[in-house]
Amino acid sequence: MGERYARQLLLKEVGPAGQERLAAASVLVIGAGGLGSPVLLYLAAAGVGRIGIVDDDVVEMSNLNRQILYTVGDVGQPKARVAAGRLREINPDVATVAYERRFAGPEAVELVRAYDVLLDASDNFPTRNLANEAAVAAGRPLVHGSVRQFEGQAAVFNYRQGPCYRCLFPSTPAQAGEADRAIIGPVAGLIGAVMANEAIKIILGAGEVLSGRLLLYDALAMEFRILKVQKNPSCPVCSGRG
Repeated sequence: MGERYARQLLLKEVGPAGQERLAAASVLVIGAGGLGSPVLLYLAAAGVGRIGIVDDDVVEMSNLNRQILYTVGDVGQPKARVAAGRLREINPDVATVAYERRFAGPEAVELVRAYDVLLDASDNFPTRNLANEAAVAAGRPLVHGSVRQFEGQAAVFNYRQGPCYRCLFPSTPAQAGEADRAIIGPVAGLIGAVMANEAIKIILGAGEVLSGRLLLYDALAMEFRILKVQKNPSCPVCSGRG
């Protein structure tokens, strides 16, 4: 396993057996932007064996305050392709697959089923709802994160018969306005790091996964709160599935 993973191999929750589990695992990340950047960097650095990246966008100059995977030289290039290449530079042990398309359509469930864990780092409610539906249909845990301005949230859904995203958000909020697009970079970095850590915990079977709980972060007040999330027995997505 070499020197690369020496520090995490010291952890009793990892060790050689845990590192082998990470190497054998696969994750699918929807969105390679502000949240997806730290998610992808940390998962690759940890040695997760196969990482799929779904994004149909190209790098823009306005992305660079928070999308730390990219440089000025990447502007105009497809995010998924650039991200996959950068992860291979960071850790050649990791196999990356770039899906240069929107996460949509009937093939979404089959795509999710090809991976062990789904991470939703998207920035819109239709994609979040579809990611949740695909995760439930495919029987895969969903790691969720979202950010706006100086605030962020994270949770794990559809984990061991726990609540799904629609249990928490039964209706789709109004489309985000200009204020909701505003974001300070470190908030995305922090929530993305939480998402990556939850995925690693799921793979390792370590610690208490953020299922049935919603982590809320307020950077201006420097406060963290955790709210309980109950499974909705009438949920249109996951009711009757355990």
